[in-house]
Amino acid sequence: MDFDYFLSMISRIEDAHLGGNSSHAKMIPKERELMNIDEIDTTNTRTAAVLALFYPDKHNLTNFLLILRADYDGTQSSQIGFPGGKFEKQDGNLQITALRETSEEVGVSMEQVKIMKKLTDTFIPPSNFLVSPFFGFTDKRPEFITNHEVEEIIEVRLTDLLNDDTVTYKKMSTSYMKNIEVPCYNFNNITVWGATAMMLSEIKDLIKENLH
Repeated sequence: MDFDYFLSMISRIEDAHLGGNSSHAKMIPKERELMNIDEIDTTNTRTAAVLALFYPDKHNLTNFLLILRADYDGTQSSQIGFPGGKFEKQDGNLQITALRETSEEVGVSMEQVKIMKKLTDTFIPPSNFLVSPFFGFTDKRPEFITNHEVEEIIEVRLTDLLNDDTVTYKKMSTSYMKNIEVPCYNFNNITVWGATAMMLSEIKDLIKENLH
């Protein structure tokens, strides 16, 4: 998708209703019951935020950023997802958390990013995190500078997300069941599943519903 066309959609996206659970449900195994955010006991959950960052490539085509996390002792080790991390009190709000973590992890300054919309919160049972995703963009491709938490920068064209053929199923063992068919996205032989796939599903529905 041409980036100028993407920019022309922004006002519609800002005003649009979110898909929420109906979008998330498309990317979870049938064996897993989707947890309604309103019904989750958030007393002991940890809060975090991530940024879905869109930008033009050298051909002025719309891309978005994913990262491969470095290998470390933690639940997100070696996983593919959006830049982001846990809320810190000094952030003040979760949008700043998403922007700060993105700046720290991939070198995109907070001032470069324009936030279009907060997406639906996503609960991640294995880590007990309630994650707030933010949908943002920059007017030009950032110069990415990674820190020790990031193994690799992954750039994906928006057209690949909108292409239904990139949705596939893979046998996996998860925190709640072994050897089950898990829906995922396959972007240039990179598999994206779980919470990140759920968030991408909401973005996909949001964009498709607001195409001319």
